[in-house]
Amino acid sequence: MNSFFIIATPIGNLEDITLRALRILKEVDLVLCEDTRVSRILLEKFNIKTQLLSYHQHSRQDKIDYILENLREKNVALVTDSGTPGISDPGNKLIEEAFNKFKDELKIIPVPGPSALTAMASVSGFAMDKFLFLGFPPAKNKRKKFFEKIAFSEFPVIFYESSYKILRSLTDLELLNKNFKIVVGRELTKKFETIYRGNTKEVMEKIKKDPIKGEFVIIVKNE
Repeated sequence: MNSFFIIATPIGNLEDITLRALRILKEVDLVLCEDTRVSRILLEKFNIKTQLLSYHQHSRQDKIDYILENLREKNVALVTDSGTPGISDPGNKLIEEAFNKFKDELKIIPVPGPSALTAMASVSGFAMDKFLFLGFPPAKNKRKKFFEKIAFSEFPVIFYESSYKILRSLTDLELLNKNFKIVVGRELTKKFETIYRGNTKEVMEKIKKDPIKGEFVIIVKNE
């Protein structure tokens, strides 16, 4: 029985890769990745020479069909540019199609590891035994409803945001509730990792003083 490994990779610091992930990346026949240039940096650092093939959220159906044919004959791994596939990253559609095609003839195996979501939750200082994860805010139409979900949640809410929209999103939060407690992580596990804490206005002022680069992870708690 062939295996399809869903492998978490570092979100910044390459030393966060697990020993199990390294072993499997060496042993499989093919590694699917968002961007071969990004994944090649990781593989070359650890002297892994496994073949790479691009797969991302915009891959056409003929590419998916080609991958499924490979899964019939080979052991394959799926990685993304960083973090855990399927958590605001490509992977779910391919996994679903692989299961529908092969059922129990294919073992789909998670290889856990780095995730911006859990990394941020671990240092929040909030009770995180229950939380709501919403991914990235919508660009336009459903944006108001997105932030209303945060405002009315009884549990802490985690979402992601880009450097281009972080101040806009924090402004949207402040308009809903000036007393939110928030924790914001920037460039997690990287050289310029920064974690901001306070109410929405306090955190915005801190962020404005630093270079606004990279992706942000935001945790919001209602008071």
